[in-house]
Amino acid sequence: MNKRFRPKIEVSFLLVLIAIHFFALTAFLPSIFVWWSIPLVLVGSFVFGSLGINLGFHRMLTHRSVAFPRLLERLWLLCGVCSLEGSPLWWACVHRIHHHHSDEIGDPHSPNKSLFWSHMQWLYTINSRKYTLAMYVKCVPDLVNDPFLCWLHRRNTWALVYVAHAILLAVIGFAIGLLVSVTFNEAVIFGIRFFVWGVLVRTVYVWHVTWLVNSVAHRWGYRNFETIDQSRNNVIVAVLTNGEGWHNNHHAAPRACSQSYRWWEIDLIFLVVCMLQLFGLAWNIVPAQSTRQHASYNQKLDSCNL
Repeated sequence: MNKRFRPKIEVSFLLVLIAIHFFALTAFLPSIFVWWSIPLVLVGSFVFGSLGINLGFHRMLTHRSVAFPRLLERLWLLCGVCSLEGSPLWWACVHRIHHHHSDEIGDPHSPNKSLFWSHMQWLYTINSRKYTLAMYVKCVPDLVNDPFLCWLHRRNTWALVYVAHAILLAVIGFAIGLLVSVTFNEAVIFGIRFFVWGVLVRTVYVWHVTWLVNSVAHRWGYRNFETIDQSRNNVIVAVLTNGEGWHNNHHAAPRACSQSYRWWEIDLIFLVVCMLQLFGLAWNIVPAQSTRQHASYNQKLDSCNL
């Protein structure tokens, strides 16, 4: 990282990151760890991470790669909000800026500064232009007038939704505990396990596999296309994110709904889209594009800067 760069820390958000990581570690206490915890995290990460963040925030909202019925669209957005990765408006804005300035000056999370910066440090570093109305008007003009998106963004409602979903899952866990346990104490322990693994561990897991796309997938892997950035297709990241790790493919054709170009590059998220299309629940699916169209897409974001 540049020696002249002296980041100012966004203390409140950093404390939230530290607290959730810390309490998630309780999952490995002998009294908390159980066999069903791993499937619970994987199912939760698919619902809230793959469908919420990767499909909802990323492909549907940011790149307009696919359209869904309004109810389903809002469901994906709420699932994404329950991953505690910011408001959908902010997420889409930052990601569009990333594409326009990928691995150049102005990229919000390029690993050119450092791998840790691109992975998570940028998230809790203050940027004086990070939350200006002008930035949203320039970079997400198609989204700023959506009442639902504005409601989630205003006064950090997205964070309150996360808290509400965490409480709801805790109640569900305790209720299941009452049904399957012999004593009240066993029900309480079951509820605690369900909350720790289903909310805290799942949140941390979704965070880091999402951030790996920004960090690892811009450092290590192979390239199908000679893009102007350092994006890579990383097999491990692709497996962990159900398809988002084919990142060089994505940077070559940002609006394409599928991020798979070779038969063995499995994109489970796109398979979900195809399944929904069969039932008439997905349409306007943007096909794979050429690298020439990548430049055309970026020209639309000339005014974006962060």
